[in-house]
Amino acid sequence: MRSNLTKKDLVNLVYMQLGFSKQISENLIEDFLITIFDNIKLEKKLKISKFGTFSIRKKKSRIGRNPKTKETKVISERNVVLFKPSKEFKEFINIKDNG
Repeated sequence: MRSNLTKKDLVNLVYMQLGFSKQISENLIEDFLITIFDNIKLEKKLKISKFGTFSIRKKKSRIGRNPKTKETKVISERNVVLFKPSKEFKEFINIKDNG
């Protein structure tokens, strides 16, 4: 089983299940993702009910080391996206199949 889901897969799912054209399905998925990206960047936090919360955290610069060459290097300051699943999402993931 494949472990990654592409934008093309999502477009095909919308196309097959809702009956929209592929172009409309692609626009719908693209607009949805842009809305999520813009919201996270603007508000620094986005909560999707019954799914989870995305947030941005600033990581300070630090010293890192290449394990192969043992060379030390400064890792620059940057923002990272965190995801905290909702209670409902965690429960869904942990449901035991009867069978």
